[in-house]
Parts: sequence; structure tokens; C-alpha cells
Amino acid sequence: MTYKKGQLPTKICLTCGRPFEYRKKWRNSWDEVKYCGEKCQRNRPPAPSKT
Repeated sequence: MTYKKGQLPTKICLTCGRPFEYRKKWRNSWDEVKYCGEKCQRNRPPAPSKT
């Protein structure tokens, strides 16, 4: 997959809600990426508890 800078796929971060673009380091796992960076991944909202 070769992308030009203006045509990169984007996703919305689950923590901060901001859009972020594809990065080369995510090329093998883009489908699993959910957070824009390490800070958002560490501060992700807690999972809903089952009652």
C-alpha cells in the first residue's frame, strides 16, 4: 500500500475523539489501531463493568 500525503486513511481516537492519520509504523496493524498515541492508550476510558 502506497499512500501520498494527502490521501492517508484516517481514524477517530477512542480516548480524545480527534482524527489521526495512518503512520508507517502502523502499516502491519492499521486495522487494530484504536488510539492516536501512547498517552491516549494509557488514559483510555475504563471498560464498562458487568453487573
